[in-house]
Amino acid sequence: MIHVKTKIDRPSADAITQLSKFSSATVHEAQGRKGALSSRIKPIDRSMSFCGPAVTVRCAPRDNLMLQVAIHYAQAGDVVLVSAGEFDEAGTFGDVLGNAMKAKGLAAMVTDSGVRDTQDLIELGLPVFSGSVSIKGTVKETIGPINHPVVIGDEIIYPGDILLGDADGVVVVRKDEVDDVIRLSQERDDAERDLIRRYHDGGTTLELCNLTEVLKAKGLLVEED
Repeated sequence: MIHVKTKIDRPSADAITQLSKFSSATVHEAQGRKGALSSRIKPIDRSMSFCGPAVTVRCAPRDNLMLQVAIHYAQAGDVVLVSAGEFDEAGTFGDVLGNAMKAKGLAAMVTDSGVRDTQDLIELGLPVFSGSVSIKGTVKETIGPINHPVVIGDEIIYPGDILLGDADGVVVVRKDEVDDVIRLSQERDDAERDLIRRYHDGGTTLELCNLTEVLKAKGLLVEED
């Protein structure tokens, strides 16, 4: 088996820019309520966000050898995505590797394991999303695959798929579906903005969400004043 695949099919820069305008929740809903990674995986700082193609790597728990290899081969704008068995009790990534990624212009780090040196990483300005924060160290022992499909956060992710993350979580978009997802996300965003405007104009939830007949059919009883 070839462990490291250095050539992946990345989406266009324009597609990344267009998709990055939307929230993770909007994209998840717009593409049919799919693609959301486990809610365990969150940014170390709520102001962090990113959008970019995935460079996938599978590490053994408490082992960051292949993460370092992945950083070496990743290109500017890539998101390094680490599947490490959802092992919480390990700081597989910290400020030293964070600076290595920042120096290469990488877009973000996402892992289902733990990270550390979070204050330094926040000051560095590199978006880091993880399943936990742990100060416990790691080893560099086990080789594994890079740019092969991985399962992380209950989703299978292929190299070059687009990952988008913000304060609420991370969502994946298949690279061959991105144009449709951008269009659907824009339609959803426009509809929600219009709904918000109508609320401020005096509309009510029952009226604008067409709930009156739904609730009547379910037998909801309301005691009027």
